[in-house]
Amino acid sequence: MNRRKFLLGCAAGAALAPHALRAAARSRKPNEALNIGILGVGMRGQVHLRELLRRDDVAIAAICDIDPFMIGRALQAASQAGRARPTVFTGHPGAWREMYARADLDAVVIVTPWELHAPQAIEAMEARIAVGCEVVAGVTLQEHWDVLGAQQRTGTPYMLLENVCYRRDVMAVLNMARQGLFGELLHLEGGYQHDLRPVKFNAGIPGQAYGGGVEFGDKGWSEAIWRTPHAVVRNGDLYPSHGVGPCAMLANINRGNRFERLTSYASKPRGLHDYIGKLAPGHPNNRVAFSLGDIVQTQIACANGETILLSHDTSLPRPYSLGFRVQGTRGLWMDVNDSIYIEGKAREHDRWESAQPWLAQYDHPLWKRYAAHAEGSGHGGMDFFVLHAFVESLRRAEPPPIDIYDAVAWSAITPLSEASIAQSNRTVQFPDFTRGQWRERQAIFALDDRY
Repeated sequence: MNRRKFLLGCAAGAALAPHALRAAARSRKPNEALNIGILGVGMRGQVHLRELLRRDDVAIAAICDIDPFMIGRALQAASQAGRARPTVFTGHPGAWREMYARADLDAVVIVTPWELHAPQAIEAMEARIAVGCEVVAGVTLQEHWDVLGAQQRTGTPYMLLENVCYRRDVMAVLNMARQGLFGELLHLEGGYQHDLRPVKFNAGIPGQAYGGGVEFGDKGWSEAIWRTPHAVVRNGDLYPSHGVGPCAMLANINRGNRFERLTSYASKPRGLHDYIGKLAPGHPNNRVAFSLGDIVQTQIACANGETILLSHDTSLPRPYSLGFRVQGTRGLWMDVNDSIYIEGKAREHDRWESAQPWLAQYDHPLWKRYAAHAEGSGHGGMDFFVLHAFVESLRRAEPPPIDIYDAVAWSAITPLSEASIAQSNRTVQFPDFTRGQWRERQAIFALDDRY
């Protein structure tokens, strides 16, 4: 049985009885460590595990995976951190449900293939286990409604673990925008522009996740098992939240503003086929017909008149960049050239200047307080902040700063972009997941230095 099939488990099958699931949630004393389970201890799951092992207000009560290699790594990490050995759930398709029912969890961090996030999050919430879910929230549009419905029905906390919202420069720019330096915001850009060819293909050897071959699916290992098959059958912005998350926070989406409609375009697919051909000209995967356009661009119109442009570009040779642009009536910031221009404050008219002095001046209070704690954390410190927010919001019994409405709105861009492209780039109306509440909801993300 391969990892993807195991983690899918019985997702489409019958669930445990609701009363049995609810019994899994435990009572906790105010200062007691949170019992957290990690569902999926692959490459990304290991990062979350290491981060949580650094916290004395968290106990890793359980881990769940089918890959013995990664389970071994996870147990070794716990041991090296001087922490108790977590209970391991593995070996059969229903293991993750057993973890929910038996591990006495306060929360679960879901780090599994995209198609599993929705069913696993729904059942966790039904068990009254708080959810920290890696991006994305769901695959189909209906799954987004289902995840939202489960959270509203149960009241169980759900946070999307979108770490880029906590990138240091992004948070400084958010601070600048909130102080009015850019004037009224008009246009925002972001995306996922990252050469993932060595992630999508490898030799299928445990421990060698990146490059070294052109295998994927059942013959690959790690993300090549499950991520690459999406590129075979789907065409849209498959990974929007890294770009749209910070843009949504800047535009107050779901909190006085909302996405109204989108239009997506995709180029022809060439990059993955060319990559296989260069590395292994005679390999059978040369015959695979990929559907995912190499460049997917999505334009979003917002209720308050802003526009957002997202780019998805993961199949071609290119340096890493999320391509952020924040532009208002008084100036703009662009991360590609690390530059800024503020009218009336710039040293020279119509001349770019380095963004670094501005970013230092407007460093967000969160980073000022926790930069030392974040040192050595994954993705330049972002992983510390996103997990810190998840844990702290749970401990304080406060709403997560990236909540269920953020999760479904950002993630729903994927199926909506697929629909737009499939219908000759038709403009698609964006569902209002808040059912009108966006008009009254107030911003809560990173308003101070707590989390």
